[in-house]
Amino acid sequence: MSHTREEEDGKDVIIFMEPSEATTPSKDTTSSSSDSSKDQSAAFNPETGEINWDCPCLGGMAQPPCGDAFKEAFSCFVYSTAEPKGVDCVDKFKAMQDCFREHPEVYADQLDDDDEDEDEEEEGDKKEEKKEEEDVKDETKNV
Repeated sequence: MSHTREEEDGKDVIIFMEPSEATTPSKDTTSSSSDSSKDQSAAFNPETGEINWDCPCLGGMAQPPCGDAFKEAFSCFVYSTAEPKGVDCVDKFKAMQDCFREHPEVYADQLDDDDEDEDEEEEGDKKEEKKEEEDVKDETKNV
């Protein structure tokens, strides 16, 4: 059974529900305003096949200076039928990242995220190399 708790300031809503409730579409038809707000909060509507470029969830990424590159990459991914999904869009995403790098004053947050991901990958690679070196040393000691 689900229930809702709203904080005093009226901004935060916490909804507790069973997993089955989260995966089953709601049969509640009493609130048409929630349907219109839902339309505004989703970037892609699978029923119409349209992308809502004004969706707040896109965080302004569809706006200049790299909005066109973002739109191409995102559209490619959304409509991709390749397996794994989006593998045919790599070039478009690279072009989008190149545009981000050309405009660091606007896209610093996205570039920081990319740098962190690269740093984590490099760290993981270094740890793997170190472990392999230790394994080789252990094997030579046993011989």
